[in-house]
Amino acid sequence: MVVIDIGKIGKRIRQARLNKGLTQQELSDKCGFTKSLLSKIENGQTASAVATLSKIANNLGTPLSWFLEEDSQQNLVLSLSKSRTSQIGSKEIGYLYERLANRSQFSKVEPTLVTVPPDSNVKDPFTHSEDEFIYILNGSIYLQYDNESYFLEAGDSAYFNGSIPHIFLPTGDQEAKILTIFIQQSETD
Repeated sequence: MVVIDIGKIGKRIRQARLNKGLTQQELSDKCGFTKSLLSKIENGQTASAVATLSKIANNLGTPLSWFLEEDSQQNLVLSLSKSRTSQIGSKEIGYLYERLANRSQFSKVEPTLVTVPPDSNVKDPFTHSEDEFIYILNGSIYLQYDNESYFLEAGDSAYFNGSIPHIFLPTGDQEAKILTIFIQQSETD
């Protein structure tokens, strides 16, 4: 028989709520119960019914299982280069993306290795909700940002608001590798 630690469930709920930028009052209003009940759940002072946990999970946009899993998040995530094989994207999309850490879905930081192939045909800037930090590991790119073009080469970095149109463009016949860190902004209602 598995015993569920209500203290751990409460800590996970608090973590998810704070990462969504919600107060206890805002979340309890969305769920249809009192702030006092939510506070007791988060502090591990009371066990809650699965239906209550399900309402909380739905309003935080997370699976119910994340609250109930015994070890849903690790404090250390090792990502060895020889075991990392997944890449997202293609030359047709413009970039190849490789996630460097598989952290909890609630982490506000996502480190990624971006490869810009020299024969990328994509020219249209795009946007996303996260801030972005980039560090050019090797090669060079043109960072087109807000209709301006900036030449960046190995050792250069930039930090910018991802909601402004931007794109990485190749500069020659060599691919560029870029350490990219996406930083999620706090949500407010």
